[in-house]
Amino acid sequence: MAHPDPKISDSPRAIRKLDETAINRIAAGEVVERPASAVKELVENAIDAGARRISVDIAHGGKSLIRVTDDGCGMGPDDMPLALARHATSKIDGSDLLNIRSFGFRGEALPSLGAVGRLTITSRADGCEACQIRVSGGDMGAVKPAALSRGTVVELRDLFFATPARLKFLRTDRAEMQAISDVVKRLAMAEPGVGFTLRDVSDAPRVTFRADAEQGELFDALRARLGTVMGREFIDNALPIEAERDGLRLVGFAGLPTYSRGSGVAQYLFVNGRPVRDKLLIGALRGAYADFLSRDRHPAVALFVDCPPERVDVNVHPAKAEVRFREPGVARGLIVTALRHALAEAGHRASTTVAGATLGAFRPEATGARVYQMDRPSQATLRAREWQAPGLADPAERFAPASARVEEVIDDTPEIAALPLGAARAQVHENYILAQTEDGLVIVDQHAAHERLVYEKLKRQMAENGVAAQALLIPEIVTLGADADRLLDMAPELARFGLGIEAFGPGTVAVRETPAILGAVNAEAMLRDILDELDELGDSRTLQARIEAILSRVACHGSIRSGRRMQADEMNALLREMEATPHSGQCNHGRPTYVELKLSDIERLFGRT
Repeated sequence: MAHPDPKISDSPRAIRKLDETAINRIAAGEVVERPASAVKELVENAIDAGARRISVDIAHGGKSLIRVTDDGCGMGPDDMPLALARHATSKIDGSDLLNIRSFGFRGEALPSLGAVGRLTITSRADGCEACQIRVSGGDMGAVKPAALSRGTVVELRDLFFATPARLKFLRTDRAEMQAISDVVKRLAMAEPGVGFTLRDVSDAPRVTFRADAEQGELFDALRARLGTVMGREFIDNALPIEAERDGLRLVGFAGLPTYSRGSGVAQYLFVNGRPVRDKLLIGALRGAYADFLSRDRHPAVALFVDCPPERVDVNVHPAKAEVRFREPGVARGLIVTALRHALAEAGHRASTTVAGATLGAFRPEATGARVYQMDRPSQATLRAREWQAPGLADPAERFAPASARVEEVIDDTPEIAALPLGAARAQVHENYILAQTEDGLVIVDQHAAHERLVYEKLKRQMAENGVAAQALLIPEIVTLGADADRLLDMAPELARFGLGIEAFGPGTVAVRETPAILGAVNAEAMLRDILDELDELGDSRTLQARIEAILSRVACHGSIRSGRRMQADEMNALLREMEATPHSGQCNHGRPTYVELKLSDIERLFGRT
């Protein structure tokens, strides 16, 4: 039995214009997705008003109350009704939508909030008396006198009371509060000179986030603000980034590969001060760290891209969370080049968290069980046990298992100990090198360290000599339709990595050469993978990533294996090469190749402080 199409009516429907309230509620679905969206719009309005202090009060995850108080320029009584009209704004005149220098410009936030909640705005501009206006479910009241010294207070109660179906899609109060906190922190990073306070006033009022206005030069203020928002640990393990290319400028901080996360929650990206979640920038970030982190690890960064407003379009999404660069390749290249240069400059440096985790592992855990004197073996029993182990004269040899023997190395040259990774003193478990520095101890994983050194050497050789290509006896013909032209435009770049393609009729390419190091490959699958990455990121590293993966495996098999005993000169040579090789502080998968423990930390383990 055929079912009627619900979209098709038996009688034609008349076209009619929706009323203003319905229009605002529909628009609210785009602009105000959840309480955090409302907070974002209101805080951005406060920043655009020139506020230096912004306070945000939240109750029940923003469902019952959102109050944003600022000390900005405020509004006069004549501006109040206009502020609640759709597409009314003081930030642009509409003549040039590419020259946008403010957070807000669409004129949709306040009318949308008033359409789905109970909105009250109290404001005072210079030279005017304070005034107040209310709107509930789209019904606007009259402007009334109010009491306020300066700035603006926007209070939103009972969000989505006019569209109760939306309430079913909200998460728990805790989850919504977490999303609000993330929004406020992102905006706090974008504006170091503005003070922010976030309070949860649900039951017992408490401050959940506070960042005082930072002083000083922009870079110093940014460092201090990032330390407040992301923690001092991030600043201690991050590299300063400052680069410029073709009119685009990049500043910020990028975490060391060994200071990585299990998800992308610590990635903060900004374009002209606007927090964004842009696929192009995220792809560039992934490409910059691709050689240092495995796929399940993510770098921690706070990066700010600044460019003339006309070179980036921010009017591509109602929430203004996405942007479009006029020259996406320049933006991506700037990020990749700047981050890789900074990581190379870091040399063998690893994050301080590695040492902290090591010291934590060294601390004994409380078992909770007491050992009484009667349970302890007597001295006579201990002496008897010693004589029961014939052939073992040295106590260290007697009680140590075979796998824990220490291969001792003595090198008393003081100049070597003064170097960053110190002088080799011993090899433990035939895998770990113990080196003494001037102020501590370094433990090196010999296999992981040498694997990285071999890998970097292979990459240098590939960059100098190129990738050898193997010619196919019978070219592989691949039909790609309209996508063929996009690949042919990349032919010179693909040829650098040993992949030779040329046109073979409309929408078709012929693959004549493939990288020799990859062996037999499915050329069509590779080309489609490259196209998929072009669609997602605007650029492709598929071929380079495959080649580097092969080099990484070659480096693994060609490096010093675990279980090999090394002589003193070999161990010291390995330490010196690590000091001279970029990225040697982590292996090919982002794990640390060495741990450095300061003497003061070791002394604390033994209670010597």
